[in-house]
Order: sequence, then C-alpha cells, then structure tokens
Amino acid sequence: MSGFEVTPTDHLERAVGELRRGAVMAVGGILVASAEAVTPERFAQMQATGPVRLVLTDRRAGVLKLRAYDGDVARVVLPDDARLSLVQALADPSQDMTVPMKGPFETERADEDAGGDAATARLATALCKRAGLLPSALICTGASPALQQFEGAVLAAAMAAEAFSVKRFADAQVPLALASDARLYGFRPSDGGPDHFAIVVGDPSRGEPVLVRAHSECFTGDLLGSLKCDCGPQLRTALAQIAANGSGVLLYLAQEGRGIGMANKLRAYSLQDEGFDTVDANHRLGFEDDERDFRVAALMLQSLGFSAVRVMTNNPRKLAAFERHGFEVAGREPIAVGQTVQNAAYLATKARRSGHLL
Repeated sequence: MSGFEVTPTDHLERAVGELRRGAVMAVGGILVASAEAVTPERFAQMQATGPVRLVLTDRRAGVLKLRAYDGDVARVVLPDDARLSLVQALADPSQDMTVPMKGPFETERADEDAGGDAATARLATALCKRAGLLPSALICTGASPALQQFEGAVLAAAMAAEAFSVKRFADAQVPLALASDARLYGFRPSDGGPDHFAIVVGDPSRGEPVLVRAHSECFTGDLLGSLKCDCGPQLRTALAQIAANGSGVLLYLAQEGRGIGMANKLRAYSLQDEGFDTVDANHRLGFEDDERDFRVAALMLQSLGFSAVRVMTNNPRKLAAFERHGFEVAGREPIAVGQTVQNAAYLATKARRSGHLL
C-alpha cells in the first residue's frame, strides 16, 4: 500500500510551526531557528554545535549600521559566548535599549562560502515573516537526525509566486447593517496561509467594471474603533457606498498591519509612540514599508468572474497591482474618511512617504 504524498505546502506549514514554537530545525545541512522565539536551551544547543550566525534583513541591518553583504540579508557573526538576550536585542528594537550591545559586530561576505548559507539565511527570514515573527533567524552549520528535516528548495517552491492559487470553499447570504443584500464568500490560498473573504453586494454585472474595495483586515481599527488609523471608517464607508451604488465587492484580506501581522503591528505602534513614523517603524523591525501581496485580491475577483474594476482606494499601488494581474482599471474612487487628531501624522506619512492620494 502506497503512503500519502507529502506536498511542499505540508513541509512549509511544518517549518513555520517549528519556528513559532521556538524549535531548531535542519534545512539541508544548516540548523535554523527564530531569533525571537528560540528557547535558551535550544540556543545553547546550537552554540554547542558550531559558530552561530544571526540573520537580519537589510532593513534591520541598516538600523544597526551593519553591512548586508548578501544583498537583502546580513549574516552577523556572533561571539562564541553570546547570550540570547544580546541576540534578541539585535533582532528586536524594543529590547535594544535595555541590553548592552557591545560592538562593532561583523557581518559575513557572500563570497566566504559557496552560497548555501546565504540562500538558507534568505529563506529563514522569509519563513519567520510567514510565521508572524520578527524577520530574524539563527543559522548554524550542523545536522541532527533528531530534528525536523527540510529541503530548502522544497520550502522555496511552496512560497513561489507562480505556484500560488486560491480556492473558493463556501458562501452564504449575510445581510449587513450597511448592505442588506450581501453574500459572503470564503477563499483559501494554496500555500496554507489564512483564509480571505469577499463580500458581494447585489448582483454586479460581469460585463462592466465592478466597484471594488480591497481592504486589509485591521483588528484595532475595524473591530475596536482605534483612532490611530482610518481603517474602520474606510471599511464602513466602502460598504455604504457599494450599497448605494447598487452592487459591488469588498475584499477583506487577511493582511493585518500591511502584511506584518498583529504581533509586529503592536511592536510598530510602540515605536510610533517613541516618535518614529509608520515607515521607519517597519524598517526598524526589519520589514519593508508594505509587505502585502495583492495577487490574492486579483485571484479572488477572477474566481468571482470579474475582469474590470473601479477601485475604491487612495493607494496608487493597488491600482498598479490590479493592472499587473491583468485587470482593466476603469477608474479610482477616493475614500478619504476617518481623519482624527490622533491619526493626523499617520495620514501625513501615508501621503508623503507612500504616495497615497489624500
């Protein structure tokens, strides 16, 4: 009797789970762990195996004035007696004012090995992002049959853009206070990521541009009514305007905090309290300005039968994303609502540094 096939997505989900629970795993002949989540005992075991390197994104390395010789990541040479508290201070800006960081620290050049460590380092930070953790990892050359074993090429294949798809798994009529004729559709991505949802109001024609809002989830703004952003008012205004239009689609995307996740969004908020704007806060954490991927929005609309859109947005990048994925963009509907005293600086940063049309 043949066994069950283990897919690249299965491997990816297992690898993400290992990182989140603080375990060490083997990718090829290299040990990998999350710098944020690894336990002190497992960190000590890595140190006993061989020299440990801390992998940071170029954004975080730049904050620490470290050279990223591998391009988008830097491999930091750690002292043999490095404590985990030092590692986490290098990775997490919320720790770096409480732990002395004696330097200067060195970073390895890409040409010091055949490239295997650099490729695994890059993959490790991508896996940490996917796990909702800080994009910082620990790597160490070594192997152990007791650890979960993964092939880097298999994990990379599971995250490749060309392999990505979505599947509609359920739908139901859900009357809403702002749009009584609404139907909710659920979509599940092929890479094992979180589910996304589409609210279809009325019966939009598939033969003409549909009014659409691609809205990234915001727990604090949408649900709690936070005054630090304009997300909640945008969500409710978009639904009301779609209903007034007679039909349209609101895509509710599981991309909290511009794609960095709720835990890291809280970290970014803390940095904003210290005076950093939203872009610089993301960079200090090691992330890009915006980590979202709007291909899922395009695939959801395609599954629903649409090919042309009128987009409710202030963000030109969303228009470009729809065009990049083959949609005819027939126009933009501005949605400038929700300005408060508390979010004035946030909105100004959106306009000044992210090109939003406010």
